[in-house]
Amino acid sequence: MALPLSSSILPLLSVTLFIGILTFIYYKLLRNYLHKWFVMKPIPEVAPTYLFVGNALQLKTNAGEFFRQVSEFTQDFRNAPLIKLWLGPQAFVILFHAENVEVIVSSSVHITKSELYDFLHPWLGTGLLTSTGQKWRQRRRMLTPTFHFSILTEFLEVMNEQAEILVENLQKQAGKGRFNCFNHITLCALDIICETAMGKKVYAQSDSDSKYVKSVYKMTEIISRRQRMPWFWPALIYYYFGEGKEHDKTLHVLHSFTYKVIHERAETMSSIESDNENEDGSKKRRAFLDMLLQTTDEDGNPMSHQDIQEEVDTFMFEGHDTTAAAMNWAVHLIGSHPEVQKKVHEELHEVMGKSVRPFTVDDLKKLKYLECVIKEALRLFPSVPFFARVLLQDCQINGFKVPKGVNVLIVPYALHRDPRYFPEPEEFRPERFLSENSVGRPPYAYIPFSAGPRNCIGQRFAMMEEKVVLASILRNFTVESCQTREELIPVGDLILRPENGIWIKLEKNSV
Repeated sequence: MALPLSSSILPLLSVTLFIGILTFIYYKLLRNYLHKWFVMKPIPEVAPTYLFVGNALQLKTNAGEFFRQVSEFTQDFRNAPLIKLWLGPQAFVILFHAENVEVIVSSSVHITKSELYDFLHPWLGTGLLTSTGQKWRQRRRMLTPTFHFSILTEFLEVMNEQAEILVENLQKQAGKGRFNCFNHITLCALDIICETAMGKKVYAQSDSDSKYVKSVYKMTEIISRRQRMPWFWPALIYYYFGEGKEHDKTLHVLHSFTYKVIHERAETMSSIESDNENEDGSKKRRAFLDMLLQTTDEDGNPMSHQDIQEEVDTFMFEGHDTTAAAMNWAVHLIGSHPEVQKKVHEELHEVMGKSVRPFTVDDLKKLKYLECVIKEALRLFPSVPFFARVLLQDCQINGFKVPKGVNVLIVPYALHRDPRYFPEPEEFRPERFLSENSVGRPPYAYIPFSAGPRNCIGQRFAMMEEKVVLASILRNFTVESCQTREELIPVGDLILRPENGIWIKLEKNSV
């Protein structure tokens, strides 16, 4: 007996439809890819580029070597307005001139982060760093008041306390020869961010083996490695052949910790609101998390616990490693330039005298030369070595057409070395940032905290923390660097850090 026509032809129609859909998708993707390929032909390329593969096989997967490659590209093409690079099927243009960077960074249209940031989504969700469009705009409006200077000053007590613990730990190293200070300073930054962000002490400076502490570092390494390996971008391949399982295991530790803290804090919020004083009459400290639990949108709706977790995780990621790296680079540079260190010591003595009291907001305002030192350290070694946006529409950059969908890679490390605005760019000269020496410098020639609509919301917090910690170190010690600039070997992970740490000697100050 013959089968009904429908039962014999349906499987064939299903297969034909499936193949048709795949062909259509492939055709759309291929057409889009080839369109970018031919439109971008006139833009100088970093190396011979191969169809579909791009430059992926020519790029190093090691973080340090990859960063050095990108640095060499920008040096080799210093006179070119922009250069292109293909990472597998993804097209990038690299910008390192202020006038070209301004086109993208100042735009209210090109605010969408590159797809490379998608690998942060499992950890950070779509918080302030990774979201775009209406969600980003709404979240930025909601969070901006929590970073008001008057609120940041409440965190100063925590910064002073943790800096004091750091000094106590460094006292044990003083006069005993060279040692690596990188972890000491980084753990101090982690203690500061945990207490100010979550109201939770993790005692990282006394317990560096903490599971949460280790997981923060591990996750940044895992994400950075995946970003540089296009063959691991598809989830299926990553979980079968890459670090997918290790990624999820680490993620579980991070999310479990912040989830628990948020829910515990939410349960105690009512008592915090009704009783703002401790038993001794002092004011109870607020954390960033407390403010998030009280934040509402334009319609009066509070943030969900998921929304709050996104922002707490983002603040932990952005506000810890970046600041720690900046302070470490600054310590090396200060220890390498005795004349700079002498000026910082003189300024500290002028502001603080022989006092050992904690720093106040007024004290920090007076440390103007130290601020120049921090800014110059961030010029030479910006904490975020590069960041990327994706174009939402065709764009003209310095006479070149860059089509919609292309990723724009902005390289502050190269931008900050433009000799037009920073003569002898490799020299460490804090005086560059005195107000009289900054006149006429384009605002987009120096962007350690990004710029434009998506500038770093926490930059004042970062500057305050760096001033407190560095001033605390230099009030107590004289620093001598034990590495040359060439021995540092910057590694461009998610954060710019030295490959072999920061090795110094400390001597206690006589006064």
